[in-house]
Amino acid sequence: MISIISIAKPSFSDEEFKNIQCVLNSGVLAQGKIVEEFEKKFANYIGVKYAVSTNSGTSALHTALAVLGIKNYDEVITTDFSFIASATCIVMQSAKPVFCDIDPKTYNISPDLIKEKITNHTKAILPVHLYGQPCNMDEIMRIAKEFGLFVIEDACQAHGAEFKEMKVGSIGDIGVFSFYPTKNMTTGEGGMLTTNDETIAERARIFRNQGQIKPYLHDTLGFNYRMTNISAAIGLPQLEHLDEKNKIRRGNAKFLTAELEKIAGIIPPFVAPSITHSFHQYTIKIEEDFPLSRSELMDHLKKKEVGFGIHYPLPIHRQPLFEKMGYTDNGVNCPIAIDASQKVLSLPIHSGVSQLDLEYIVDAIQIARD
Repeated sequence: MISIISIAKPSFSDEEFKNIQCVLNSGVLAQGKIVEEFEKKFANYIGVKYAVSTNSGTSALHTALAVLGIKNYDEVITTDFSFIASATCIVMQSAKPVFCDIDPKTYNISPDLIKEKITNHTKAILPVHLYGQPCNMDEIMRIAKEFGLFVIEDACQAHGAEFKEMKVGSIGDIGVFSFYPTKNMTTGEGGMLTTNDETIAERARIFRNQGQIKPYLHDTLGFNYRMTNISAAIGLPQLEHLDEKNKIRRGNAKFLTAELEKIAGIIPPFVAPSITHSFHQYTIKIEEDFPLSRSELMDHLKKKEVGFGIHYPLPIHRQPLFEKMGYTDNGVNCPIAIDASQKVLSLPIHSGVSQLDLEYIVDAIQIARD
């Protein structure tokens, strides 16, 4: 019997353990020189001038909105199909998330629908590079320029992904990344804000450090969003091996797609032209002509010890939190996001998945089809 194939599995080399030991021996555990080194190397990798670390992707998103001056009565257009933090960070600034429907192939925000959401209160667009697939940044940046809007790239799932040979996180005014353990690279918990704007970077450093402009002198509201040296010590080798691990993910995805597209009722991930997908998630869509419902297929995979996940079972506007704020299906009108939430299922794709594992996954789904 094959051992369970997990949906996510962080991998570490001896270097992470050595780096952690060095930090512990130094006695300097909080934000310090190692964090600065990690920031510089991450900025260089993304292709931007500045990178500002935080203690999570959520705090990086909040920092991005805060330093751009998003505030009460402002509106930020974002996707209805993402992790909830893409929207709650807007609420944290007392601003209003305006949800936009998605492209049925990429599951990313549909640029064609953004314009109709723009009002006099709109201040920014917050696209999410979902599952590691870059959004259509040409169209989004064109719309932003036409209406004078900021663009915050939520690249929390897209480390190393590229749009027309530009790393995501380098195209908008700000990029935001998460280093949660399930991501393509991790620091345990952690986040990063990327930008080419020196003023934005400096504001972000102050905001993540309690609004402190020098020791015990606080000029503005801020939070303790600092990254530790321990987290950065893990992040440095993770960054070094990111491209290698992403290459494995893309190879795994290529195999799965070639096999699963032969199975009627299973729609493998679409990869848009002119992009490099980082495959944080490998997400299939289960159509009506597949003999099992999604929940039935999940039960089958569980018995076969194949890991899976639903990313995401509810569009954001249907979350109880947002229903309490008055969001409804009629008011939001995102039918494609609703449909996707009811049909998508993520399969293991990480660098720890072997060729035998991939073949086993395909066989398990084929058995369910038969």
